[in-house]
Amino acid sequence: MIPKVAMIGGGSWATAIIKMLSDNFTAKEIYWWMRNQDSIVHLQKYKHNPNYLSSVEIRIPEDNISDDISDIIEKAEYIILNVPAAFLKATLDGITPEQLKGKKIISAIKGIVPDENLIIGEFLNQKYNVSYEDIVVISGPCHAEEVALEKLSYLTIASTNLDLAATFSRLLSTRYIKTNISDDIFGTEYAAVLKNIYAVASGICHGVGYGDNFQAVLISNAIREIKRFVDAVHPISRDIKESAYLGDLLVTAYSQFSRNRTFGNMIGKGYTVKSAQLEMNMVAEGYYAVNSMHHVNKKYKVDMPICRAVYAILYEKHSPHIEMRLLTEQLN
Repeated sequence: MIPKVAMIGGGSWATAIIKMLSDNFTAKEIYWWMRNQDSIVHLQKYKHNPNYLSSVEIRIPEDNISDDISDIIEKAEYIILNVPAAFLKATLDGITPEQLKGKKIISAIKGIVPDENLIIGEFLNQKYNVSYEDIVVISGPCHAEEVALEKLSYLTIASTNLDLAATFSRLLSTRYIKTNISDDIFGTEYAAVLKNIYAVASGICHGVGYGDNFQAVLISNAIREIKRFVDAVHPISRDIKESAYLGDLLVTAYSQFSRNRTFGNMIGKGYTVKSAQLEMNMVAEGYYAVNSMHHVNKKYKVDMPICRAVYAILYEKHSPHIEMRLLTEQLN
């Protein structure tokens, strides 16, 4: 039986995963939900996403692209959620637990649901009764822009159901995408949330004038913060140096394609949050994530000075120069 896969979301990462699915040799039926009707018409006519990764050729039948999310979900067995975490609740508004029953839900969202302060797996489990056995998390150091260029990239496919992780990983593997599997859905999800915050911190430091030497210290402390937190939340045996943790942190903190680093750099240079968001015209997940993590960590009380500094700058409007100078005294 040919697997049927639905993509929910129309951004650059969604477009990149559509490319992976299309370039993978396993026979499959691909469906794509997008909110913007003009983008759908353009895709159907010209076979390119007009707004994101427009160089990527889209090889999906016209009838498989729709703005009817219920219809798209009904047709597929694998549902890939790939919208900014801040918009997930609105995207799924009107979708019932019954509609997701029996589906395999794949989170390609590297964020946390605001207000709920839940990672995507927890949100799906608590709000839609999706079993953790039916949830998959895509993580790893993989920028959409490099996927479009077919640069060699690595993904970690995590699920408590390792057979499901292996099955789905086989749908994504291509000559330029290598995959490995993991059972650490909580650790990989939280690490993906946190690395966006640390990329914002990296950008802020650059914006206020710190150099590469300090950036290295910042990121070496950041991976230790990630380890302390994920070990507190889900204490299992894991190697924090694996690409899903350290690798994803490094690429997000340093890459020219990192929207979180770009956002932080603008904040460091004196932009307000609103003006930075308007100029970027893309969502920096780290902005929402640091607020959620501030509240989540009230339960765990993990020592996270970098997160505290970013929260103080973005939500308490503290001076980036002063907060970064104070942070330098807490790192080693």
